[in-house]
Amino acid sequence: MTLLNWDLWGSALSTVPLAALLLIYVTLLPRNSKSSRILPLVDIQDAIVPLSLRVVVVLVAALCVQTVYFGFPRSCIVPTLSLGMAKALSWYFTTQTAQHASWCTVTAIGTFSITSTRNPFTFTSDTHALSHVIASFLALGQIIYMLPKHAKMRSILWGFMLVSLMPYLANLYAVSFQQSSAPDFDYSRQHPVDALMEKAKNDFQRLSQKQSQTYKDAYAEYRRRYSAEPPPGFEAWYQFAASHQSPIIDDFDLIYDTISPFWKISGKEVLAIMGDAQRAPGGELWLCGFSGDSAKTQCSHPSRTDDRHVKLLFDTLSEDLRGTIPDLSFLVSHLDEPRVLIPRPSLGEKKVDSGHFNLTNLSHQPVWDAITKYCPPQTIPSAAKTKRKIETFGLPFVTDLHKAMDLCQHPQYSQMHGLFISPPTFRLIEGLVPILSTGATSTMGDILFPSPAYMEEGFQYDKTHDVEWDDKRNNLYWAGSTTGGFASGDQWRNYHRQRFVELGQNLGVQKHYYLRQRGHIVDRAESPFLNGRSFDVAFSRIFGCQAQACRDQKAYFNSKAWADKDRALQSRLVFDLDGNGISGRYYKLLASKSVPLKQTVLREWHDDRLVPWFHYIPISQGMREVPELVFYLTSTEAGQQRAKEIAEQGRDWFSKAFRQVDMTIYVYRLLLELARLQDPERKAS
Repeated sequence: MTLLNWDLWGSALSTVPLAALLLIYVTLLPRNSKSSRILPLVDIQDAIVPLSLRVVVVLVAALCVQTVYFGFPRSCIVPTLSLGMAKALSWYFTTQTAQHASWCTVTAIGTFSITSTRNPFTFTSDTHALSHVIASFLALGQIIYMLPKHAKMRSILWGFMLVSLMPYLANLYAVSFQQSSAPDFDYSRQHPVDALMEKAKNDFQRLSQKQSQTYKDAYAEYRRRYSAEPPPGFEAWYQFAASHQSPIIDDFDLIYDTISPFWKISGKEVLAIMGDAQRAPGGELWLCGFSGDSAKTQCSHPSRTDDRHVKLLFDTLSEDLRGTIPDLSFLVSHLDEPRVLIPRPSLGEKKVDSGHFNLTNLSHQPVWDAITKYCPPQTIPSAAKTKRKIETFGLPFVTDLHKAMDLCQHPQYSQMHGLFISPPTFRLIEGLVPILSTGATSTMGDILFPSPAYMEEGFQYDKTHDVEWDDKRNNLYWAGSTTGGFASGDQWRNYHRQRFVELGQNLGVQKHYYLRQRGHIVDRAESPFLNGRSFDVAFSRIFGCQAQACRDQKAYFNSKAWADKDRALQSRLVFDLDGNGISGRYYKLLASKSVPLKQTVLREWHDDRLVPWFHYIPISQGMREVPELVFYLTSTEAGQQRAKEIAEQGRDWFSKAFRQVDMTIYVYRLLLELARLQDPERKAS
């Protein structure tokens, strides 16, 4: 470890294995009964044989215990034996060196071996990689200096400088070659990022300019969009939104999309089914009552007392709404994962059974077939309806976010996300049950509301922890835990977070794709190279797995002992992706001076007001475009400017459209729709 890569918490944790080694040292070494020393003095020549036998016995016992609890190790026997033999020989020559020179020489050799054999392709900065080369040179010089003057071939040892120098130079050449081989896009043949940003700019202008400016316009737009009357209290809602300069007046389609299916049942049926669902064993639902006079919410659960800040969220957002909303009730899911699957009528049926629902516990099980069972048959869009295609040269840049998040159009997602393969919890409710959740897939019918996590202190943006764009590290950062899927066996290799960290750390044998120019032709090129300088990605905690899967992941990934919650703000590019549900850190990243790269399969309440490629960069589930995207945004002048533009645009929009009052405006409108939905006088439509 070098000072350039030093952190207090990580170094403190290193004392744990040190203490364990000291205990083993005291326990295993032979002691002189006449000696009162706590640490026995040892003649390595006399003690090496009995010590070796003891170590072998301990290692065999440890292997047996590990096999009983975790199963047989997955490593191949030949490399394991070869590594053991190499380790044994290294200790043999260590004792020989100490006998003919000194133990100081031995420690210098250990330092050299550690610093010179680190793979420079895995370092996240040039300074870090260079520091290991310099440290190895200094250690080698110390070794040569301490050797006896009469030692044979002493000067030849300087040749070992190549052990660290050659890989470092090879790494520098690979990085330089990648940058020099990038295509020079002109205006007639834009980089996909440029084309997508240009389209997004037009989309955002249309979103901003089309919002209603008067109540009369807002009323007419509601009727035009939904072919229905606005809910009672809509005019007061409009006045509230307009008085607080809401940049969004009309685009609340997610509220309509998630509530309109429940119009099939009457208000009385809505109230009845909510009560039944909340009392269902294992339902994990909070039944909340909202008082219009006090604008306060009270929530109850059959067995829990901690509502995960649901009451706090509604009390905070509705404190200025006293007397504007009638009393009402609503269900809120306690779980991170989406809950509701709304049945489609079978052939010959006129409507769905309104009073019946099924609750199925699919935790730790594949859920794909269950949540996509009502997908319509796949159809090929006609040429007339196909939008103008943006040239992506075979890389899966997200050109249509709605399509990219539509599970029905992507059966391959079934093996690409932990939520679909083995969710930690998944209690599916199939039926017309109106439940509020923080995120839902395209196939599910949860009613979306702002996540209480966005109001928690740990997820708040603090400008004092941010830095200016020019002072940020020119790389992509992410650190987090293995949430998102319960792991057993080898299935974790397909989970979304594990696949991303595997990509960012360039583990295993991977193929990466870049845009390269051959003559005047730009095309996709395959390469095993990934510039480690552009990625700072790691797990800081591995859990939510069976013992064997936890062990295998700890052995496979290069984990961090600890990561500061604001460390991401030191980088220009910041990654965000699903955990068990939505990611609570997203708003902090949007508010920052960095540009968020967002990968998700979950819709949220704010989707109507965010424009991909203008406020943030969407990432596909396969992530094959990430190496080229990160290269373009970090290693080319044009790409760095594009990244800065998106960061500034997202930050500016967040300050205008994601204020606390903007969430209040959304919740206000949502509660009006819920009040109308459960009005006992409302008939089914």
